[in-house]
Amino acid sequence: MQKEFIGVGPHPEPWPTDLKFDRTLLKEGDNRNVLDIYRYWTVAAIKADLDMSRHDLEIAIENLQRDYNMGTIVRAANAFNVKKVHIIGRKQWNKRGAMVTDLYMNIQYHDNVRSFAEVMKKTGREMIAVDIVAGAKGLSGAMLPANAVLIFGAEGPGLSQEMLATAKKTVMIEQFGSTRSVNVGVAAGIAMYVWLQQHALTR
Repeated sequence: MQKEFIGVGPHPEPWPTDLKFDRTLLKEGDNRNVLDIYRYWTVAAIKADLDMSRHDLEIAIENLQRDYNMGTIVRAANAFNVKKVHIIGRKQWNKRGAMVTDLYMNIQYHDNVRSFAEVMKKTGREMIAVDIVAGAKGLSGAMLPANAVLIFGAEGPGLSQEMLATAKKTVMIEQFGSTRSVNVGVAAGIAMYVWLQQHALTR
């Protein structure tokens, strides 16, 4: 069975001359998972265009272990076009789930919780932890600050005690089944969308 081609084939000649176009893609075709308006564009050109319309939301991921869910979180951050992704701890992370979307994101690395918190204080970001822990407020009734940085942990252990103590407040996603928690990649997508509902989709 022949594999289905996803994307577009070689661009008909004459080729566009704008520098935002990648000559290799024009010649060979573009099967990347990008919007049609970005077909044949270079990665740098796509990222620059996204930078012009990013939402004023930042997210952070505490990288305590090489959690495969990190890629899913970054992919969701790209889908919602958040301003920046912060990765705290290990610089190496499993990018497979990101499906190359990390190339279009602004990613900043921090060695530890303390250095991350110092940067957030300087930039005026309100640190909002997302985790199912005692004292967490239900997300449905929480007003997320416009200048929020939503912080997510690893699947299983969640956020460290240091991060929870450093965050301004902690919110949790209400659930009604038998499992203790939803997948952290799913949780991140829900939390980001709630922020969009409160600050972007209602305009």
